[in-house]
Amino acid sequence: MNIVQLTEEIEDIDKKVFSLVDWIVSHIPNMLSGILLAIVAIIIFAIGRKLINLLVKLLDKSFRKSSMDLGVIKFLNSFIRISLNIVLIVVIAGFVGLETTSLATIIGSAGLAIGLSLQGSLSNFAGGVLVLILKPFTIGDYIISGSNEGVVKGIDIFYTRLLTADNKLVVIPNGALSNSPITNVTNQDIRRVDIVVGVDYSEDIRKVKNLLSDIANNYELIEKDKGVDIFVDELASSSVNIGFRVWAKTENYWKVKWDMNENIKYEFDKAGISIPFDQLDVSIKKED
Repeated sequence: MNIVQLTEEIEDIDKKVFSLVDWIVSHIPNMLSGILLAIVAIIIFAIGRKLINLLVKLLDKSFRKSSMDLGVIKFLNSFIRISLNIVLIVVIAGFVGLETTSLATIIGSAGLAIGLSLQGSLSNFAGGVLVLILKPFTIGDYIISGSNEGVVKGIDIFYTRLLTADNKLVVIPNGALSNSPITNVTNQDIRRVDIVVGVDYSEDIRKVKNLLSDIANNYELIEKDKGVDIFVDELASSSVNIGFRVWAKTENYWKVKWDMNENIKYEFDKAGISIPFDQLDVSIKKED
């Protein structure tokens, strides 16, 4: 290799090195800007995560002080944490220059697809959350909802389990339960016992009312401070119907009702008071 060729190769290498250095120098601001942007994004993410954890802890303490159900507290904490993390990611994506509109569209489409595929389950899930938060009933209450009634044995996030009086287990989806009228029979400490007694038109109403009053006053399970109501409820076609209302503790309701009916029959028989009942007269005509 002669000196001329060597000189040409050196000049060619020099041009390449110069081009590389020129490219590096020209791109250093962009590279530094990208690195700085990435560092700032990482810092924002770290600070955001710290703030989210702090907020969730504060909300958790607030929820626990409100005597909210533990299952609801866990669900709300998870839901809030996930939602805030999604918001944080969208904010960081917008900060580094990504198209947040497309990202939000993707997230929305995914949420819609999941929601449609789990529509029934989500309805039951939302109903369970409402039941656990609003507490229209608790475990141990006797409730009536539509054609279903029984003692509440369990409240899950998707279903509520009832035990009927004849020991059958009824499982009701919370979605249907949250959208139906609910009667909580055992919500109050005392209940009113309503009884209607029919007597013959020939009976002395004042005598009947005094006898019913004595029956109520002599029965120990009646809440006497609430008073006893005795009144003529209806003048029916074949009887005078006497309304008889007393109050009892909720746990004694059925015993009081049954005992009152039995005692009324015994005392009316002793006093010779007639309780009319439907009769059918049949006439047979015999032809020769």
